[in-house]
Amino acid sequence: MTSSHDIENRLTSVRERIAAAASRVGRKAEEITLLGVAKRKRPELIVAAVRAGLRDLAENYVQEAAAKIPAVNEELEAAGFAAPRWHFVGQLQRNKARDVVRLFDVVACVDREALGAELERRASLEDRRLDALLQVDVSGEPQKGGVDPSALPALLEASTHWPRLRVVGLMSVPAATEDPEDSRPAFARLRALRDQLRGEPGGEHLSELSMGMTGDFEIAIEEGATIVRVGTAIFGPRSEA
Repeated sequence: MTSSHDIENRLTSVRERIAAAASRVGRKAEEITLLGVAKRKRPELIVAAVRAGLRDLAENYVQEAAAKIPAVNEELEAAGFAAPRWHFVGQLQRNKARDVVRLFDVVACVDREALGAELERRASLEDRRLDALLQVDVSGEPQKGGVDPSALPALLEASTHWPRLRVVGLMSVPAATEDPEDSRPAFARLRALRDQLRGEPGGEHLSELSMGMTGDFEIAIEEGATIVRVGTAIFGPRSEA
């Protein structure tokens, strides 16, 4: 069973790996946000991670997050710690947009205009502003979600009509592979797409690249990732809820 001490040690290890990967390509570790993916993890483990210095947390499922996020934030506040920045990284249906706007600070899975418009509408009703990332399918796996790269410019332009959503970057989930090196072309493609779109309508804030997970985040950093989504390496295997 994972303990608070385990969380601290794992965070130290992951940060060391981030720093080493950044150094290999002349980058600084401070350029990279470590995003702890906490789906199906106990609130006490999330609290332990924040107390150990983790400032960004992600959830994949709206219903689970609705129960966990208020409890975690309340416990942290009682202990004198600020709430973390919460990112939603799962596939999102429009009927969950209201809950996401209420619970999260960042929505990293905008992959169609209708979803973005609904998030904008809900954010206006709730008087909230969120950062958003456009999810891109760079591996030809539509079941994972993501806009086709050919349709990305149009989606980015549509985002100019969403004043409550600030589109700050791109996100992708490459095809699963045993060799992390196999993900390198997908990471490089996402970086190239971001760079190409910076001068397009809606691209003025494009800086973030959310790519790389426990198995391949070092490769992602070498290819320009600014956000790495790490779950198992921090919180332990999925069997340890």
